[in-house]
Amino acid sequence: MISKHPSIYKLFNEDCSDFMKRMPSQSVDLIMTDPPYNISQYSTGNIPRIGKSTLNNDIADWDKKIIKPVEYVKDFKRIIKPRGNIIIFAGYNQIGDWHAAFDREFDTFQIFVWHKTNPAPKVYKNGFSNSCEFIIFLWNKGHVWNFTTQEEMHNFFECPICSYPERLKDPFHPTQKPIKLMEHFVRIASFPGATIFDPFMGVGTSGVAAIKNARRFVGTEIDERYVFAAQKRIDGIMNVAQKPLP
Repeated sequence: MISKHPSIYKLFNEDCSDFMKRMPSQSVDLIMTDPPYNISQYSTGNIPRIGKSTLNNDIADWDKKIIKPVEYVKDFKRIIKPRGNIIIFAGYNQIGDWHAAFDREFDTFQIFVWHKTNPAPKVYKNGFSNSCEFIIFLWNKGHVWNFTTQEEMHNFFECPICSYPERLKDPFHPTQKPIKLMEHFVRIASFPGATIFDPFMGVGTSGVAAIKNARRFVGTEIDERYVFAAQKRIDGIMNVAQKPLP
């Protein structure tokens, strides 16, 4: 375990499938995670651009490990509390697999759309820009939900992709999500003092969003570089004034 504040956050450098088997039942208020989309299999390589930097189209080696949603049903259902929520970022090619595995297990399976206002350019101009990503929400009746207004509670959120200085350069994570988006989910789908778990933590954006909003956080990640990057980011948040935990 890696943490300077273990009562508030805990980070683990290990495979989430092994870790979840040791987690107590009904110990998590919110699972919020961004697993690999497995889009590397469709990649055509990096795209050179005249007078500009090469457009990275290869993602990363970790994206090549095939995610099988059905393998996470048992553990997710066991560790989530009865009033808890589950939020899963998913590639367009995975939506059917997540639906087949989880729809029958929860009362609600809803799709949320994140519209990226500054998506990667469509260099070849032969189709639409990939400006939207899909997020799956799962819950049972009586779940925690901080509803605000009808106008604000659309299943749609618009903001830019993560850019510098928020985006890390070393280690670089190609799919780092913006804190603004993750905070939106944290505030809606959990109460202060809740425990948020991210089994595919990456560089810890979910943890930053949790700590900034007076939640506790547990995260796992198999890449050691990302784990230490997450710790540095979260500790940076801990060093500024935060809302006290209940």
